[in-house]
Amino acid sequence: MNFLTAENLALVFAGLTALAVLLYAILDGYDLGVGITLPMQQEAWRDTAIASIGPFWDANETWLVLAVGLLLVAFPAAHSAILHALYLPAALLLIGLILRGVAFDFRAKVKPERKIRWDWTFKFGSLLATFSQGFMLGIYVMGLEYSVGSVVFASFSGLCVTAAYAMIGNAWLIGKTSGDLQRHAIRQCKLAGVWTLAGILAVSAINPLVNANVYQVWTEPPLAYLFAAIPLLCFAMFALGYLALKRLPLPDDRGAWLPFFICKVIFVCSFVGLALSFYPFVVPNQMTLYEAASSKESLTIIFFGAVVVIPIIAAYTAVAYYAFRGKADGLKYY
Repeated sequence: MNFLTAENLALVFAGLTALAVLLYAILDGYDLGVGITLPMQQEAWRDTAIASIGPFWDANETWLVLAVGLLLVAFPAAHSAILHALYLPAALLLIGLILRGVAFDFRAKVKPERKIRWDWTFKFGSLLATFSQGFMLGIYVMGLEYSVGSVVFASFSGLCVTAAYAMIGNAWLIGKTSGDLQRHAIRQCKLAGVWTLAGILAVSAINPLVNANVYQVWTEPPLAYLFAAIPLLCFAMFALGYLALKRLPLPDDRGAWLPFFICKVIFVCSFVGLALSFYPFVVPNQMTLYEAASSKESLTIIFFGAVVVIPIIAAYTAVAYYAFRGKADGLKYY
């Protein structure tokens, strides 16, 4: 039996695209979060925070490029429909990412008294990028339609996604730093967690109201009983995370990586919940992934390319994280 049927290939590429988006949200999410909450009150803290993400942030953005590329070549009709509706926030996202890249390099090359200007630029670029992503998510949930209600919801979604990135960014700093900066990150992580929870609750309440397919998926047994475990696990992680943050820091830095692990579980639960809500639609209530997919011949060629490229990306990412494991020390430029 031939596995590489048109339907199977469409499902495989939907899974790969979703995986790339999820990995981007987690990996680039924490370094965006570090930028959002960059501690402006002390230069030494900023240098340590930047040092904690320096070896990783460029590679993290590879997953965004991969996700957009897979969407373009595997689901061109969906790519056109989604980017047509999200053109402006996508442009703002790119501007934010460009500002981050420029600021990251320029802060190392200017006079010391001017470095703070580029730190503010890095922070602003991070805020612009994360708010744009959240706004796009809100418009997507609202069916890619613009109205007063959808724009208000998308703006709230932008704030909550920004908070989610701030939460995982501070969780990263808790694991990578120590002392006063670590305690500062613990406080910030608690605050960001409240806004993140509010955003998840808002999406969970509004999504079934505006998308009939979502309501059907989450209320029809027997799968509804299985799907109910996802939000329950997510909310349990919030409770566990709050209890963990109350106890940190512990002697010998025990448990410092627990908040970051909890944040990853929350991100996975939220993403899987959204993916199951919209399946099989890739454009909400308009186009299924099978309708949007490229021809079988095109998908087959891309499939063999993906089999080679994706493991390479995963491998060099793993090597980078292994090589630069441990606590971040003072920032050095060579």
